[in-house]
Amino acid sequence: MELTFPQHEGYASNEDSTVSDCESAVSPTQVLRQNNLFIRLEEGDVLHDLIKRRFLRGLGLLGPKTELVAVHRNACSTVVSQARLQSFQVYSRAVAKLRHGDANVKYAWYGTRGEKEISDVVSHGFSHAHGQKLVLSPDDSPLQSAKSCVVGKDGLRHALLCRVILGRQELVNPGSGTQQCCPSSEEYDSGVDSYTAPSKYIIWSNRMNTHVLPAYVISFRVPSFKGIENSEEEPLRPTSPWMPFPTLISVLSKFLPAHDVAMISKSYKDKKERKISRRELIQRVRQIAGDKLLASVIKTYRNKRKSSFQQTISRNGLGARIE
Repeated sequence: MELTFPQHEGYASNEDSTVSDCESAVSPTQVLRQNNLFIRLEEGDVLHDLIKRRFLRGLGLLGPKTELVAVHRNACSTVVSQARLQSFQVYSRAVAKLRHGDANVKYAWYGTRGEKEISDVVSHGFSHAHGQKLVLSPDDSPLQSAKSCVVGKDGLRHALLCRVILGRQELVNPGSGTQQCCPSSEEYDSGVDSYTAPSKYIIWSNRMNTHVLPAYVISFRVPSFKGIENSEEEPLRPTSPWMPFPTLISVLSKFLPAHDVAMISKSYKDKKERKISRRELIQRVRQIAGDKLLASVIKTYRNKRKSSFQQTISRNGLGARIE
């Protein structure tokens, strides 16, 4: 299900297009208070809590150390922002027609350089501030975007959660991506660094302002990013938070012989009893099940979780299917 801001739900009404005095008093930045571009979501709001939970979970080891200060929604309260929204809808439908009914609209993170850039992006789009490509992080893997956020004098960093039309993606290798400035052919709409477990979505310059729509801005504090670079695990491996082992074993039981499933279960038991390390457990599972099956299982699991996220947002007043 693809999401949009329909006029009857997503646009801010005349009453709520201006942030109230109560909201502005606790709003973390001057830009968000003055420009009336955003509406603050309060703690306890379904969308606030969902975005907060997924953002902190996606930071992995850094999550517990991070303070999420505020979540704001793009109010789409100006004529220009409404025009950008309508343009996004038009391009979503166009890409869907080209790609057999699937525009492949996702949520993705962008790390901003501060308050001024937030206002510029919402008012003017991304292309004025970027070169050949815009790199975003999947909604469940915000770490790289969070690390690229510039910290302000108040200690706050700001990240945009955007809706992105990915369409048909092509694999972009790190070496070739530096020179590439557009899709390699008309068959593709965007780039990705991995089909099975992407950490980067790449939007080329000619699509930045039409295929990316800022939906939320989150403001957060984090003490430091030092020391976490080497702690990130490969996403294709069956390790949390990518997929809980009990769930993995249950799914693998549908594909593997009972003897193999029993061996995996025993290895998992040995890990819980601290007879083997986590690394040894992962190696055993990979040897028994094979990377190809594991990658397929984990990809399916991740897609189901993303689908659940999209449906929750849709049910709570943010989105609806693009017809």
